[in-house]
Amino acid sequence: MFGSNNWGQLGLGSKLTVNKPTCVKALKSEKVEFVACGRNHTLISTAQGKVLASGGNSEGQLGLGDCEERTAFQRIGFFDSRGPIKMLAAGSNTSAALTESGQLFMWGDNTEGQIGLGKESHAASPQEVSVGRPISWVSCGYYHSALVTVDGALYTFGESDSGKLGLGTDQLPRHRVPQRVKGVKEPVTQVACGGGHTVALTEDDVFTFGLGQFGQLGHGTFVFQSPLPQPVQHFKKGRVRQVACGENNTAVITDSGLLYTFGDGRHGKLGLGEENFTNQFKPTLCPRFLKYNVQAATCGGCHMVVLARPRDPSCSDVSLEEGDATEDYLEKPYVELLGDTANSSTLQRSISARVRRRERVGTGARRLTDLKKNSPNCRCNDTPNSQFDTILS
Repeated sequence: MFGSNNWGQLGLGSKLTVNKPTCVKALKSEKVEFVACGRNHTLISTAQGKVLASGGNSEGQLGLGDCEERTAFQRIGFFDSRGPIKMLAAGSNTSAALTESGQLFMWGDNTEGQIGLGKESHAASPQEVSVGRPISWVSCGYYHSALVTVDGALYTFGESDSGKLGLGTDQLPRHRVPQRVKGVKEPVTQVACGGGHTVALTEDDVFTFGLGQFGQLGHGTFVFQSPLPQPVQHFKKGRVRQVACGENNTAVITDSGLLYTFGDGRHGKLGLGEENFTNQFKPTLCPRFLKYNVQAATCGGCHMVVLARPRDPSCSDVSLEEGDATEDYLEKPYVELLGDTANSSTLQRSISARVRRRERVGTGARRLTDLKKNSPNCRCNDTPNSQFDTILS
């Protein structure tokens, strides 16, 4: 564990901030399988079926029956007889655990209905959330949540503004209980909730809805909000295999292990390099990961963690999407990665052509960057949605 620890969310027995990965010695005898981090609390589950929690507990999000914070991991006895855990999720002050049998339990803050318990304000111990059929996936956003059933039905609940629930206007009065999102006709396989938006993955497409002022919906520069699910046009059918959301950003992994990000570019959390902190309104290839096969990604409020393994040099199964751009400094490693084949020569020419096009327009972009930096009215630390950022994006 590492990072902020003001509420004991690292489970190390203190509230001291830790700036490098530190072993939770009390759990060395356990085989930890899943971890979920909320705003100030942490959940873990083990191969033995235990669920433990540590950190802030103002809304009962630790599931221990009270609202007192803990600085060391405490076992939630409720799950001892519930069978193996399949998935954990955590929101601002909410928690969720999904069992292998398809039962979903949620607890913590319910002021917006984000744990699906109707009028209850909070729950200090796990409560089952049922939609009448087994559940296969769950995600907790800041103040809303979503689940997917084994037959691919998508349900959302919680804070209802900005369209992040993807529900029709006739459904919004019942936002405190799970309701089916009718706008996605195909079976859903995954869902991810951000701060004000939601991303759903089907076998063929990626759908996004909710707030998009930073570009987190991936629908282009002028789509600042979408109350109903809309498909992201960038990817070929069936290409995407995983989606993840931060507060105002989105990450997508394709079947060939490429990483794409879009949305709020502050703090470098899109992984596009120190030279690019601007908002991205369409899915943007992360060229620094071309040498890797990306396995998974998870997003926090201001950072992202990526799990990747070096790509097999003899493998040439990398498929770029139409309009993808790569940086010129990565051309050589990318071609070496694919080997000396006819395909790689063709790809090299294609990438080089894109780079030349970017260089032709790059001077104008650099002038705008310089103008932004030197402008007396520049508010460089404000929300990065200024006219300059929009033009550069």
